[in-house]
Amino acid sequence: MSTVAKQTLSTERMISAPKSSATDGEVVWVPEKSIWTGMLTLIASALGPLTFSWDALALFVISTAITICAGHSVGMHRLLIHRSFHTSKAVEYILVYLGTLVGMAGPFGMIYAHDIRDWAQRQRDCHPLHAHRRSFLVDAWWQMHCAVKLQHPPTFVMEKAVSGDRFYQFLERTWMAQQLPWAVLFFAIGGWNWVVWGIAVRVSVSLTGHWLIGHFAHRRGHQGWSVKDVAVQGYNLPAYGLITFGEAFHGNHHAFPQSARLGLEDGQIDLGWTFIKALMALGLADEVKLPENTQARDGLQRVPEAGA
Repeated sequence: MSTVAKQTLSTERMISAPKSSATDGEVVWVPEKSIWTGMLTLIASALGPLTFSWDALALFVISTAITICAGHSVGMHRLLIHRSFHTSKAVEYILVYLGTLVGMAGPFGMIYAHDIRDWAQRQRDCHPLHAHRRSFLVDAWWQMHCAVKLQHPPTFVMEKAVSGDRFYQFLERTWMAQQLPWAVLFFAIGGWNWVVWGIAVRVSVSLTGHWLIGHFAHRRGHQGWSVKDVAVQGYNLPAYGLITFGEAFHGNHHAFPQSARLGLEDGQIDLGWTFIKALMALGLADEVKLPENTQARDGLQRVPEAGA
């Protein structure tokens, strides 16, 4: 096998060229991403304690649960990125819109960010940013304020059904501005308390929480499965499965990336999967992909329990 073949495997949307490399690149500051994240985190830190009220806290909890579970975990991740189940276009639009409200990126940006990291992690080695190999604070800065500029990146080819969709094009252009209608509504109902907790605190906590899970889920934790000859392994963080709606079972996701269910072991609570099952019960979701009806990932092997 040639060196190129070993180092530049292609994935579904990331097509490697002969010179493509997952290691050769530099970390660059991304002003738009950094200012957005920093501004909301500053507002939340400074004004959150001053505007606290129990109703504002309730708004934060409910809106975060809806946008992270139905939006990010189910809509963006399991549906738009992995197509782990099928639903009507109307339901898909609602779920992806809720995912956009999390405040990470628009639908195209989310697909690209996920797929370039996945492409890099599937190689034999990759850049430390994509592997979360730096210290806690350095990784925080890199992940939430920077990006890797690869010297020879793969070609990103998104399916035309998504790239040509006018609604998704609209969300991609306006993903930051999508917070504004909700800010106006929250102000009209609950004043500045609701604006701060329903927008700034919610988005900044969601962004920070997403980085934290990514940081630790690629470094250590429970591992039921491993994949041979890849740069990065995934690990499960059972203590955080509930509050992440199943996304903390990242080792399972590395093993079965197309699976609509992330909590595969006994006792692994996956509320994202519970939501999908509710959609199925209502006749709103079908063609569900699970480990038993999808192709096993190359190099996948079971990790025996300690003492087994």
